[in-house]
Amino acid sequence: MKKPLLKLSILLVAFTFFNACQNEDYLKEQQENTVVEEQQELLTVSEINALIDESLTATGTFDWKDVDAHTLWSAVVRGNNVLTIGYGQEGESFAEIKTDRLKSTLANIIQIVEANEGYSKSKETLVEHDIINVIDVKVENLETIKDLLASEGVRYLEPNGYNQYETINTSRSSSGCDKDGASINAAHYSTISPNNAQVSWHFDQHNIQQAWNYSTGSGITIGLIDTGVSASQPLLNSSGINDGYSNGRFVQKYGTFIDSNWWWSSNYDGPHDKCGHGTAMASTMAAPRNDNGMPVGVAYNANLVAYRATEDVLLNDYHERKGVSAALTQLGNRNDVKIISMSIGYLWSIGNIKDAVKYANSKGKLIFAAGGTSTSFTNGYGVIFPATMSETVAVTGVDDGPNYDRCEVCHSGSKIDFTIIMEGNNNTSKAPPVLGFYNGDRRYTGGSSVATATTAGIAALVWAKHQTWSKTQVLNKLKQSAEFYPNKNSSFGYGNIDALQAVQ
Repeated sequence: MKKPLLKLSILLVAFTFFNACQNEDYLKEQQENTVVEEQQELLTVSEINALIDESLTATGTFDWKDVDAHTLWSAVVRGNNVLTIGYGQEGESFAEIKTDRLKSTLANIIQIVEANEGYSKSKETLVEHDIINVIDVKVENLETIKDLLASEGVRYLEPNGYNQYETINTSRSSSGCDKDGASINAAHYSTISPNNAQVSWHFDQHNIQQAWNYSTGSGITIGLIDTGVSASQPLLNSSGINDGYSNGRFVQKYGTFIDSNWWWSSNYDGPHDKCGHGTAMASTMAAPRNDNGMPVGVAYNANLVAYRATEDVLLNDYHERKGVSAALTQLGNRNDVKIISMSIGYLWSIGNIKDAVKYANSKGKLIFAAGGTSTSFTNGYGVIFPATMSETVAVTGVDDGPNYDRCEVCHSGSKIDFTIIMEGNNNTSKAPPVLGFYNGDRRYTGGSSVATATTAGIAALVWAKHQTWSKTQVLNKLKQSAEFYPNKNSSFGYGNIDALQAVQ
């Protein structure tokens, strides 16, 4: 009887040990599952914004490349599931003709997305960009992000639909929209022929009137990327842009902004301004010189190609970013466009816009970008994107006081290339007058926006005088005419431009 009992005891011990092992494996598996579930939890908008704030405070900038897969995935999902992928080798921002290598890279990326997301390519899940090496895809799963980060040929991943960064709001930064007319102080302009054409006071700070004896911008086409141009302002439409001393030129308007909550929508919202900002910038650069008693533009004989690419000046929405990128590539492809003016931007770099800027720059375009404007700039962010790029010319505004102070709401810093006087010393109401949104209206406009548009207009005067010049020659001429040349100020670049010296 002892042997059977011994065998039974051994069996019982073995069974108990087996059960213990099974339970341990089970508990381990449960713990692992719990960890996975915790990792799969989305970060809240507040948590994502806190990480962005931490980077901006510590370094002055932010880049989605610096966050982990979980944070990136959370921002993608919180941003309508839009993931923008830049592909190709490092620095390979664009390709007018895709090589077999690029095609293979793109096919591999699409395969990774489709395998993880469980869908096939369609217009509602994948959007390809022209020329720049970028696609937008719909992503829901963390594994998609991880696999793409580990894949060759992925330059960057960005949650381009994430527009909930809460620090950017009306208490810190203005949308720039204003369609209301204003009463203009007669001390803020002078009158010239024909019959009371009005010249902004700030033109005289840069000798623009004297420069008109040499050039008025004739034969040069300026591309404006902004909120469009008002259909209700006839002096900036085909019916009124050729009038008085302004003649032999054209205005064209296009729309690349999609006013829709659905990121895959393709219904463009038209070329006409609904904000007022783009209309003010167009007026600054190219308003006609006629006898209507209205403000004149810097280059009043230049052609104007205006894009409604954004809803306002902040590039915080997927459709705005896509609209600006498309406008840049389209203007880049036009041989007649010499200058591009962008009084718009964002606190950090946006990949698909960065790629498009590089493309337009490669096509010989002289690209001006606003250094930044905030309604409360006391703690301070520096120069904003895309003015931070070496491919753009960054401009900001200063006042007319003796101490060379930036305008009350303007950004400054080492990335600035030029300044424009556009504000009275200790008097923010003294701003440049421009055409209003509606027929017969005038208004004031300010910030680094009007400084940028003014500089673009001066560049058109220089290029019209030397139409065979390259953008480098035009830019060098602007530098040579500026106040601090050949030195560069740490906050204001080469400083204020003398338009008369630039065209002589």
